[in-house]
Amino acid sequence: MLLILLIILLSVPSNCIVLFQQTSTFRRLNLPNTSVGPESITFDSLGRGPYTGISDGKIVRYDRRTAGFVDFAFTSRNRSKALCDGTNNPALRPICGRPLGMEFFIRKNMLFIADAFLGLFKVGLNGGLATQLANAAEGIPFRFLNGLSVDQHTGDVYFTDFSSRFLQTQIQQAVAANDSTGRLLKYDYRTKNVTVLLRRLSGANGVAISSDSSYVLVAEFLANRTRRFWLHGTKAFTSEIVATFRGMPDNIRRAPFGNFLVAVNVERPAGGPRLIPTAIRINGAGQTLQTLPLDRYYNNTTISEVLQCGKQYYIGSVEANFVGVFNG
Repeated sequence: MLLILLIILLSVPSNCIVLFQQTSTFRRLNLPNTSVGPESITFDSLGRGPYTGISDGKIVRYDRRTAGFVDFAFTSRNRSKALCDGTNNPALRPICGRPLGMEFFIRKNMLFIADAFLGLFKVGLNGGLATQLANAAEGIPFRFLNGLSVDQHTGDVYFTDFSSRFLQTQIQQAVAANDSTGRLLKYDYRTKNVTVLLRRLSGANGVAISSDSSYVLVAEFLANRTRRFWLHGTKAFTSEIVATFRGMPDNIRRAPFGNFLVAVNVERPAGGPRLIPTAIRINGAGQTLQTLPLDRYYNNTTISEVLQCGKQYYIGSVEANFVGVFNG
């Protein structure tokens, strides 16, 4: 029985091993000020959160006592509250920062952050100004950091650079050019080195490591597919396409029992809104296990991430001014 319990716990994202109270079918955790874009979501070792990065460059944390988000951390040394707080101006993102992918290394109470413009960062539970860990790999500067996943056994960080040519503010140009210069990267927690694991990815987006650390899944946003990159075993350092979608996959999060949730904005065949925001549950081989359309909650709005914690699902979106929560 103890072994079975241990296996179940290791299959669940570490920052979600916490009991949650039941809520209504769907509710909104509204962002502060006029900011939007809670791209990615995470919880700390104490079960506090959700934490998320927003359009004005801050990482904020939901405080259940006040039922609102409070400031937690930021990535830019040049960030000015007067200039940045509440802004949605894309031109200010290189100054204010734009944190996207993030996840805690639970054992060390360390939050790792992929900032689209400024690089890879870390910050402790006290928050404040985050420490930059890297802004380039193999002499090539990061252009558009996006997804991030932490190996909870080692602290190694797997993250993506969406493109080596286009910035986050130029994503429409990247789509038009069918860009394939994205990279999958690894930050070694012990050596502090960054290495490139995969190149020539078509819009390198979400990434998630398996519960046994044998592989990572990485989404190729522009190619409508997910690729598996092997870290260990006979297939180590090789990759294969394991899933294709009728839409562009965004972030990937590990779910209970070793499965994964992919946020996909599915193309509607005909009629109605063009895209259906959908959570698609897959296994490590890319087989679809469950499909959860979310258009009733996100009408005409895309989603970027679906994180499962117990029976609750936390939804990220680069367009919304709230984090969505619903019961499965």
